[in-house]
Amino acid sequence: MCSSAAPTRVQVVENILSANDMIAASNRHLLDHAGVFGINIMASPGAGKTSFILKTLEALQGRLRFGVIEGDLASSIDTDKARAAGLPAVQINTGGECHLDAVMLAKALPSLPLHDLDLVLVENVGNLVCPVNFQLGTHLNVLIASIPEGDDKPYKYPGMYMGMQALIINKTDLLPYVPFNMDYFRQGVEILNPGLTVFPVSCKTGEGMAAWADWLVERVRNSRRQ
Repeated sequence: MCSSAAPTRVQVVENILSANDMIAASNRHLLDHAGVFGINIMASPGAGKTSFILKTLEALQGRLRFGVIEGDLASSIDTDKARAAGLPAVQINTGGECHLDAVMLAKALPSLPLHDLDLVLVENVGNLVCPVNFQLGTHLNVLIASIPEGDDKPYKYPGMYMGMQALIINKTDLLPYVPFNMDYFRQGVEILNPGLTVFPVSCKTGEGMAAWADWLVERVRNSRRQ
């Protein structure tokens, strides 16, 4: 009995992911048709996703127009912050799901004025396991790691670090006060994802945000040339 249960479960998981990928492709088509670049932002709870998004807004003033889709288990706290900052924002409450999926994003995207935007930032549910397994249809996966989380996270959560196209190391202003070995951390990242683009930043001081904004503007412009 045990030998037959595992293959059945694997098939169910494969079917779920396959269906998700089909809807993700439809989401990508919608974004491409509107000329919008989408980014899936992932991180653990408390890494500073919302603060980073708001700092990105400041760094991109007059350069790119963007909106936000906020994913949380419950509440609209982060969406309220984004709207207060002047961003078009849509809330997704997963009701217990530990990640966003393509179906959730498909329902949220039409609520944004896509044809008036250059960029959509999707703030995924705070989790270092599930989100990377579910494609949304965005163009880029970005992970935010923060100094207080510790320097061992690439070694403990390799799947997350392997699935990224950019890494933000947030809260660098805390380096003098927190035992964090940057060389050890970045060695783990390099083993998993060689050549990954990395931005050390501080949302408190603004350090590193200009470099991130410049890189992001270039990525959006390059996507339009393709």
